[in-house]
Amino acid sequence: MNKFILPVSVFGTVCGCAVLVKNYVTGGPCPSKARIPGKTVIITGANTGIGKTTAEELARRGGRIIMGCRDMEKCEDAAREIRGSTLNPHVYARHIDLASLKSIRNFVEKIHKEEERVDILINNAAVMRCPPGKTEDGFDMQFGVNYLGHFLLTNLLLDKLKDSAPSRVINLSSLAHILGEIDLTDLNWDRKKFDTKKAYCQSKLAIVLFTRELARRLEGTGVTVNALHPGVVATELGRHTGMHQSNFSSTTLSPFFYLLIKSPQLGAQPSVYLAVAEELEGVTGRYYDVMKEKEPAAQSLDQEVAVKLWDISASLVGLETSVSAPASPENVTMVKHSQAAVAEGERTRTHPVETVAAS
Repeated sequence: MNKFILPVSVFGTVCGCAVLVKNYVTGGPCPSKARIPGKTVIITGANTGIGKTTAEELARRGGRIIMGCRDMEKCEDAAREIRGSTLNPHVYARHIDLASLKSIRNFVEKIHKEEERVDILINNAAVMRCPPGKTEDGFDMQFGVNYLGHFLLTNLLLDKLKDSAPSRVINLSSLAHILGEIDLTDLNWDRKKFDTKKAYCQSKLAIVLFTRELARRLEGTGVTVNALHPGVVATELGRHTGMHQSNFSSTTLSPFFYLLIKSPQLGAQPSVYLAVAEELEGVTGRYYDVMKEKEPAAQSLDQEVAVKLWDISASLVGLETSVSAPASPENVTMVKHSQAAVAEGERTRTHPVETVAAS
């Protein structure tokens, strides 16, 4: 038996260290104990994963929680579960499909009618590396759901957020944004060969650009906006990745990945931190890697690209374009190209895939 003591001890030590790294070096619990009674929080993709846990944490802190989800059956079940676990009766399920501009507008219309205020908006929902597909309006699925849908949702809620100031917008991006490239002439992958990994990275880079540009435009309003990478979290988001497509990796390697990948409970802590931390009041336009402020990728600091992306996005979703970017021939051409791509996508779009919580 003695010959097994050393290997078992080493294995136990490695496992213990891995768990410590996972739980603390990569984040740990939110350090803020602040409560938010009377504040209304909207969270997209809140029926599972990070979104659901974020909703539960903020409900426990006294917030009025609006869970925006595509699958209403799952959303109602999750809301019921959270009401029971937190004893907070103010947790509500509302329908929103971020792959549909009409659905987003209907959601916002309902919010304007039913809610007096919106104090915190957490743009959490996402799809990741899914097969080629288009949204209801003809956008690339990852660009449309992860970025454009939240771009429209946030803009339509700005008046409510301003009236409720000080208020906060939190955008879930990803470390993958550092690999992202913004092709302003083909945001929907209609001309070049589709690459699901590059499409995901592009959508997450767009979120960081959007965050910084929105923060600039909201200066002096009392509304802050920040982006975050929650870490590597065990959610349904990665179901289209190679690990989940291979029987070997999903069965043999899963136990080892579990030692290094955070639970949704830990994955939600950065969102909770940015939502409630008193020391972050007034802090805006920043990027957080878990709960530490970091400099985002160099390409996300290009304000000219951010402004052009904003104006193209506004045109695509039917909002007024910005007066901060001159309507140069180059800008006009890019908008026309994007609109033409969307029109073509509407004729060939496929059925949307399910939207799940970000990680």
